[in-house]
Amino acid sequence: MVNVKNIVVIGVGLMGNGIAQISLMAGYNTTLVDISQEVIDKAAASIEGGLKKLESKGVLNAAENLARMKTSLDLASAVKDADLIIEAVVEDMDVKKKLFKICDENAPPHAVIASNTSTMSITEMASATKREDKCIGIHFFNPAPLMRLVEVIAGEKSSEESMEIGVNVSKSLPCLRGDRYVAKVLKDRPGFIVNRLNAPGGIYMNYLLDTCLEKGIPFESLDADFGSRGPMSPLVLSDYTGIDTGFHVRNYYADTLHEDFRPGKVITKMFKEGKHGRKSGQGFYDWTKGRPQPDFSKIEKAGLVNPGVFLAISLNEGCRILEEGIASGWKIIDDANVAGMNAPGPFEYGIKNWEGLVKLLEEFSEKMGREYLKPCDLFRSGKFVDMK
Repeated sequence: MVNVKNIVVIGVGLMGNGIAQISLMAGYNTTLVDISQEVIDKAAASIEGGLKKLESKGVLNAAENLARMKTSLDLASAVKDADLIIEAVVEDMDVKKKLFKICDENAPPHAVIASNTSTMSITEMASATKREDKCIGIHFFNPAPLMRLVEVIAGEKSSEESMEIGVNVSKSLPCLRGDRYVAKVLKDRPGFIVNRLNAPGGIYMNYLLDTCLEKGIPFESLDADFGSRGPMSPLVLSDYTGIDTGFHVRNYYADTLHEDFRPGKVITKMFKEGKHGRKSGQGFYDWTKGRPQPDFSKIEKAGLVNPGVFLAISLNEGCRILEEGIASGWKIIDDANVAGMNAPGPFEYGIKNWEGLVKLLEEFSEKMGREYLKPCDLFRSGKFVDMK
């Protein structure tokens, strides 16, 4: 088993610099790599600021951690002594495969190459290398220092040793809010566990948004149906993460899982008009004066949302995850959702009420005309109850 001492993080935007920071905090020598010196400087300053803030609280010695940090614009030379490489660049398969190839050609033979992709195939990335057994996924949730979940994903040819290295390193990385939770993803399938579990809710959301468009209902009224259950309402969150990001992710699922995931009329129109949310200044809300704070007590509700449908969709997808052998039991799926989304998973409630939820989803999938949302065999049978 490789004793990991040197970690290289490629792509040090928001996600990458978070991964680099917790790698430093865990005691690893960490190299930040990017194609832009400006991005590297910004990341290094952010990490220094984060570490000094923690030092002021007596958590660590900032100088000791920063002494282990290096930066580089040259990927080939940066990976020469790497034990573990984690790429956190744009979600573009061609870009990722090029990086994997460069890493494979320049890193030591023992080095494990990992992708932080949230949905894409580890197996396909690994095919660009001559070390497919040493390629895995290590998927963090944003921001990495605060979100507890890390998914460690096996590609078709990933070795047990590579997976163990990924799990052990992930467990060693500190989390500033609670204990780190590492979920092993046993099959390389789109979305892995948590994003896959929540992805089909987007099919229902497309339906709701397009219904608002057809009936002339303001989008804020749909948002008011959900209210302020978390830090951000669903449409504020969509703006925050990026309408363009959601558009691309939905298309990826449509290409790899089912056509029903394809973006609806509203999301497609917003994407084409450049209304991408926070980054463009305009999405469902106006972001030009900072983050919107809609007062839902003063906004009339659309009366369209059935929360039970979201639960039934999520439970059905959880059953698909079990059917496909992506996770070993439903408790891992529930626990991973809590750690990655700060929201309960569907099974704890669903195992007591599954028959009613099957019926509800049968009715709604028919009403929406969405084939993918029909209850799968495992959900319909109830046999998942014993697959804890």
